[in-house]
Amino acid sequence: MSRLEAKKPPLFISEPLTGDAVSQSLSVLSGILKSSYGPAGRLKQLHNGVGGCVCTTSQSSTLLGHLSISQPVLRVLTASVRNHVSRFSDCGLFTAILCCGFIENFRSLNVAPFTVIKISRHLLGLCMEHLKSEACGCRVSVDFSSVETLACLVRSILTSKPACMLNKTEVDHLTSLVLKAFIYTVPSRVETNVVLGKCVIIPVKGRRVVDSTVFPGLLIEAPEIQLGKPLAVKRTGSNMIKIALFSVSMSGDGFNPEEGTVAVHHGVSLEVSELNQLLHVGKQLFKDEVGLVVCQKVMHPSLKQSLKENGVLAVDRAGLSVMEPLGRMTGSQPIASIHSLSPGCYGTLKDLCIESFASKHFLHLIPEDTVTCSLILCNRSETAWDELKRVCETAEHVLQLTVKEPLALLGGGCTETHLASYIRYKSSSLPASTFKDLDCSQTQYQLVADGFCRSLESVARSLSHDGEEILTDMVYGHSWFIPSGSPCVSKWSDLVSRCGCGMNDNTEDLGWRFLQGQSGCPVIQGCPKEPSAKVADLLALDCFAAKCSGLQVALETANLILDLSYIIEDQN
Repeated sequence: MSRLEAKKPPLFISEPLTGDAVSQSLSVLSGILKSSYGPAGRLKQLHNGVGGCVCTTSQSSTLLGHLSISQPVLRVLTASVRNHVSRFSDCGLFTAILCCGFIENFRSLNVAPFTVIKISRHLLGLCMEHLKSEACGCRVSVDFSSVETLACLVRSILTSKPACMLNKTEVDHLTSLVLKAFIYTVPSRVETNVVLGKCVIIPVKGRRVVDSTVFPGLLIEAPEIQLGKPLAVKRTGSNMIKIALFSVSMSGDGFNPEEGTVAVHHGVSLEVSELNQLLHVGKQLFKDEVGLVVCQKVMHPSLKQSLKENGVLAVDRAGLSVMEPLGRMTGSQPIASIHSLSPGCYGTLKDLCIESFASKHFLHLIPEDTVTCSLILCNRSETAWDELKRVCETAEHVLQLTVKEPLALLGGGCTETHLASYIRYKSSSLPASTFKDLDCSQTQYQLVADGFCRSLESVARSLSHDGEEILTDMVYGHSWFIPSGSPCVSKWSDLVSRCGCGMNDNTEDLGWRFLQGQSGCPVIQGCPKEPSAKVADLLALDCFAAKCSGLQVALETANLILDLSYIIEDQN
């Protein structure tokens, strides 16, 4: 008889934020995230310590997905950030760093957490109101009649991840490809409910990045197809190619034992019966004028040969990833059984051809209306390719979000310092009724507002990894970087050329000051509604929807953590 062990009582931890363990863990996590931020961010190598795959990255989704976090407080933080990234794909590090900043700055205040939460939500409301107003100086309208702003947005995403190991030529090449691929996914006909298409990324590792290319339609790898032979495909009377899409195995290997017991009469071969059914399906496909059969899984060689003899092209082992875009592109319904074929399940293609790339042969499926495209993505190493794939997927998602809300925010730390300057300006002139409504004193409000601003500025300071000094100006509230080791000068304009986003230059005296997170009162005067520089001159842009969501998620998560009074852990 096994020995029974008495249950242990749960562990109660009161005021978890006051403990040294949580403080140290939060500080370590914040340091990891800050050191990964921006184009000059430091790479992290993640592995499990007992062998296996080693991951090199600076992306929040990969970092937070691989880190083993035991502190309940930090698990709340990381889960919240990962949920944000799953919805927007971008601004994960921004959200996480800002959340850590809010927690660190707010908990050091001698103000009750309930009061801090009320005031910080009011400050968030001021930020969101400013970001959504026409007078906002860190907002850029995206004009879809020109690719300049879109190109800047994509370029900013590509250059923000150093693990992709891209030079300027490669960044420019990929920027044009991502934009071209995105344009392919936009329907040519305007309807009430517009649904964007899909870009399928095809991996080619060990080749140059500039070898990457994009094709309208869909590429399916078909190693059995020979380049030298002409591609004869059966067509319908309207010169279209009818396609059948099978999601079920057509290998003829019998039934899956997990599906139940099959009763077979004496003398009947299950394999022969299954093959006869497959050949019957082939005859039906030929009768229905099908020219192309694509099977997600394996197809029996005899069925392949039978289809080929009747002028029907067969491709198997297509894989799950192409099924959804292929069905959507051709209008075909995946067939899940070889025992029932409906005429309404077929789709159509305009044309079919063979493409060859890096010793691989592809079947190029060209639809009548192109809303699906294939991006052949190359990079020199597997690690760099994995990072680049995630970046390209992020860029595609950001462009889709920008279609819904055609706005962008200035990058390079300028949005953060601009908002900090705006909040300091706005909080210094609030009416007494505001403090009464929030049930707080003016001193408490200013303390929380200062912590709020320092948290925003800490994100901008995280872009500095090589000892650069960071300035902010008193007019627009943008961030400016001075290289480390710069000589002492009497005028700041002799050291700075352009702000972090590239909108403003040093031609006018903007009253620069060091950005050290101390209280100040830079007043924004005459915030430009439109950039004073051309959009093409901008160095960095961020996704409007992703950053606005990140700002809200960071504050709400920080407030949730600040409001924790107990953590109860089961010890069994």
